[in-house]
Formats: sequence, structure tokens, C-alpha cells
Amino acid sequence: MLALLLAAAITQTALPLNIGGRVAPEPEGGYDFGWPGVYFEGRFTGAEVEIAVDTKAEHLAVSIDGVRKAELTKTGDMRLKLDRLGPGEHVVRLDKLTESQTGLARFGGFFVEKGRALPAPMRPRRIEFIGDSHTVGYGVRSTSRDCTEQQVHDLTDTSLAFGPILAGRLNADYRIEAFSGRGVVRNYNGTAAGEPLPFLFPRVIPGLAEPRVANDAWKPDVVVIGLGTNDFSTPLHAGEAWADEAALRQDYRETYVTFVQGVKASRPGARVFLIAGDTFAEDVAQVADRTGAKAVRITDKDRGACHWHPSVADQKMMADKLEEAIPAK
Repeated sequence: MLALLLAAAITQTALPLNIGGRVAPEPEGGYDFGWPGVYFEGRFTGAEVEIAVDTKAEHLAVSIDGVRKAELTKTGDMRLKLDRLGPGEHVVRLDKLTESQTGLARFGGFFVEKGRALPAPMRPRRIEFIGDSHTVGYGVRSTSRDCTEQQVHDLTDTSLAFGPILAGRLNADYRIEAFSGRGVVRNYNGTAAGEPLPFLFPRVIPGLAEPRVANDAWKPDVVVIGLGTNDFSTPLHAGEAWADEAALRQDYRETYVTFVQGVKASRPGARVFLIAGDTFAEDVAQVADRTGAKAVRITDKDRGACHWHPSVADQKMMADKLEEAIPAK
């Protein structure tokens, strides 16, 4: 059956792609991807389309014309055919829902046989979201704060996080570089010392040291950064790099300033917004003042999802606050 499908694919036409998020092109074709919220879009005429994908351990969603048609939750290399789509133009989309901290998935392409490939959809704005589990949408589908590790994986859905919600409202393409548990200088409970989010940020795939980003042509109009919860949510332990909380906060501010300045330098003209949470609002305000970014205060979350993370309602509220802060044009 696999040989027949591969043989049939030779006569098919691959759709041009709009890619949201960092991806690593494969020599044999296709793309590896690991950051949250990566998506692929294609446009075509015809009544059917095939999607080639290796999900690995990730959950992916397939949509046609903005309507979700399937969620791929089983591990493996597959070709999914969607037919009886009706006449005219269609847009097919594949979204990464879950977070892969060590692994990746692989996208092989969208293909049409009887239809016609069209230029990929593009949007007039671009937004980049950099952050932690709140940006990931960690366990957001859960209605309970008590979750197993497997439930966290299965109930994470980055498409329900504030970034994609906001991008949809503003008709923007987006990319997300976020990693649960990471901070600016310190990670949750002091884990993975020396490897906070800025350490991972240059990677094309977060769990792999190589490849690294070089000469990235994707330039956003707006950058939203939400980092700090993990730096301060747990007390310092003996043996960590900071003598006390004051030293930690000083390091946080100085390192954050350097990180924001680097982001701005590599994204000329982009407006930068920093999310300020309850435990580090004053620190973020200082960073914003020193870098020309704008701090956006977000508080009063119900945190009803896995392990006291933002719920679906919280994510919508966060999108509301950012939408108020970001100019319409």
C-alpha cells in the first residue's frame, strides 16, 4: 500500500506553501519542525487534496477553508486524503497543537492530482510570539488543574493560546518560539541551569542544538515577549547562581534588556511588547523603559488548566489585553 501511494504521488502536484514558524528543510523534500504552533498552508482548486506527514509523537490538526476536519493523534508516517470538497478554490492547513521539547514532526507536503495549485495564502501582517508555557497553551484544553504528564501533552493546544487568537483577529501570519518551564535567566524550580529561553532561541528546532537560525528572511511587524513567570515562581535553592532574590532580579533585568535589544536589532522596525505578570511587573517596566518596548500588564487569570496554567478564557483575555495595546495598523 505504501509503494502504491508513493508511486501515485509522482503524478501529483505539490502546493506552494505559506509556512508559519521555524522549520528545517529536508534534503529529500519536506520539513522538520518542533517549535509550538508551526503551521503550513496551501491553496488549490479541485475537490480533493492529500497531506503527507509524519506526526512522530505530536498531535496535528488539518483544516479546509478554516474548518477543522481532522486531528492526527496517532504516531506514524501517513498520507491523509480529503475529498468531496466541492468546486472552486480551497485553502488547506496543517497546525501543530502539542509541544515537543525533545522531538519533532515532519511535513511532506500538500498534493493535488486533478486540481490546480495556486499561490499560497499570505496575510498583510506578521507577529512573532516569544515565551514560555503560557504562550505554548500548556494543557489549555483541560478543565482540571490536576494532570498527568501524558494529559499535559494531549491537552496542550497552541491554536487556543493567545498568540494564534490575536493573530487571527489582526489578520496576521505568526510564528512562536516558546518553551514551557523556561525563563530569561532561570527556569522553573532551577531546572536545566544555564539553558533559559534565550539559550534555546537561536535553534530552528528547540530540542536540537543544530541547525541554528542564520539570515532569517522572515521579519515581523510586531514581537510579543512573555518571559518571567519561571524566573520567579519558585524559591531559589542552595547552589544556584544567585545569592538572593535581589541578585536574581538584577540579572533578569540586565539579561532581558540585552535579549530585547538583540531581538529589535535583528527585526528592524518591529514594535516590541513585553507581557508583565503579577510577580515581575516592575522588572518588566524597567526593561521596557530601557529598550523602547511597551509593557502590557496582564493579571487576574483564573488559571484553571493543567497545573494552574491559563485556561481557554484566560488565553482569550490575554489576547484582548494585547489587542488593546497593539495599534490597528
